[in-house]
Amino acid sequence: MSWHPQYRSSKFRHVYGKAASKEKCYDCVPITRNVHDNHFCAVNPHFIAVVTECAGGGAFLVIPIHQTGKLDPHYPKICGHKGNVLDIKWNPFNDFVIASCSEDATVKIWDIPKHLLTRNITIPKKELLGHARRVGLIEWHPTANNILFSSGYDYKIMIWNLDSKDAVISNPVKILDAHKDVVLSMSFNTDGSLLATACRDRKIRLIDPRAGTVLQEASYKSHRVNKVLFLGNVKKLFSTGTSRWNNRQIALWDQNDLSVPLLEEDLDGSSGLLFPFYDSDTHMLYVVGKGDGNIRYYEISPEKPYLNYLMEYRSHLPQKGIGMMPKRGLEVSACEIFRFYKLIPTKSLIEPISMIVPRRSESYQEDIYPLTTGAQPALTAQEWLNGVNKGPLLVSLRPGSGAMNSIPQFLEPQPLMKTTDLSQQQGWGGRMPLEDVQKPREIEDSRKQLKVEEKLPKNEQMRLSNGFDIFECPPPKTENELLQMFYRQQEEIRRLRELVNQRDVQIKQLELELRNLCTDAGSY
Repeated sequence: MSWHPQYRSSKFRHVYGKAASKEKCYDCVPITRNVHDNHFCAVNPHFIAVVTECAGGGAFLVIPIHQTGKLDPHYPKICGHKGNVLDIKWNPFNDFVIASCSEDATVKIWDIPKHLLTRNITIPKKELLGHARRVGLIEWHPTANNILFSSGYDYKIMIWNLDSKDAVISNPVKILDAHKDVVLSMSFNTDGSLLATACRDRKIRLIDPRAGTVLQEASYKSHRVNKVLFLGNVKKLFSTGTSRWNNRQIALWDQNDLSVPLLEEDLDGSSGLLFPFYDSDTHMLYVVGKGDGNIRYYEISPEKPYLNYLMEYRSHLPQKGIGMMPKRGLEVSACEIFRFYKLIPTKSLIEPISMIVPRRSESYQEDIYPLTTGAQPALTAQEWLNGVNKGPLLVSLRPGSGAMNSIPQFLEPQPLMKTTDLSQQQGWGGRMPLEDVQKPREIEDSRKQLKVEEKLPKNEQMRLSNGFDIFECPPPKTENELLQMFYRQQEEIRRLRELVNQRDVQIKQLELELRNLCTDAGSY
């Protein structure tokens, strides 16, 4: 009997990592020397935030995403903490709000101005006081607006409702007191109804955050867990840690049975932590090593062997932390499916690394860009606290499809949108192609944006361009900055042209549907 190798078909078999050129990196950034095991970096389509070295308290930098090259040594900081900053996270539904936690036992919420920073920011928008010891982790809820989780060295996880009008919030809406040691990692499932935690007592816990009850608990002796991650909707958990012999190890778990892992694999004998990242759109899993320059990536499948190794990106420059760009900030024309921001403290450098699917065509590749999580919340904070569960609102990454940014886009209103009732829009949706029709929620959001536009003075509408205040931005000082501004304007013009063309198509389709309705009414 002859042996036949098993070949597995996958469109991501040849994904490769591409480091950005020197001029597209962020140089002379004073990256923190803190040894805490966190990412120390947070990214969204407008800004990159990185924890920095600071005398007399903790601070972090917020740099516009297009402001590459050397950083001014006197660049303004966000420096309101009295202790070292341990974690920072952008609000997933507002690109101009960031949360930070610190050794001073506080969590602070900051408003970042749309123009370039000109001075240090020391006064937060909100301050959360509840932990008795330093706060090491924060996580935003994936679908509910203004719900924040924080974990401290007092072994407690606190849930905060930021819809409160108070500037200082001392009472969390819920305290999860199920851990007997420091929580090392937190991860939500897709709709945010379950929370997975990794604790220093080597146990993985699956928790209902609203009830505060532990649903599952894993205490597998041969796997000492450090980080845990929900794998989207496949009902599996992924963890990284160490084995009994101190080898770096990964493990895959069934969400409904945490007694024994489905898969356990030793990677190497290095001592650095492993940070896992999962892309639920492509079912790709990335494992980033702290202290080395490697990024391993796998593909998750629902059947055995569950974890399929693809490739490894290698670099001689070790990373201390890592940031991840949300899918709506990727360059789809280059077939980019993931982007990391690698912190290299030895060179004071932040290096973007793009994961690219090699394709010859420059057109939009719909098969590698399914509908992805958008920038609009599915629930209000109170709805989630009342027990409602909803998955994230999905948007298309196709250029010109709209609903990509988490700030209002001040566009010229459509003539038909003002006079058309929302219920009619929902009725027309059945006759039009899905790719050319806005979802009812998107239509409602666009109507709200138009109302915001009508309330603004005319000069305020003209001042906003690409989310930045053009009068507050200083003019370009170098040829490189001038070229960046030129390319940004060209991209904006291209995007607006595509948007106008799409609106024309929608208007024609709406006119056609009106005729159809009139014809149907006449036949009765």
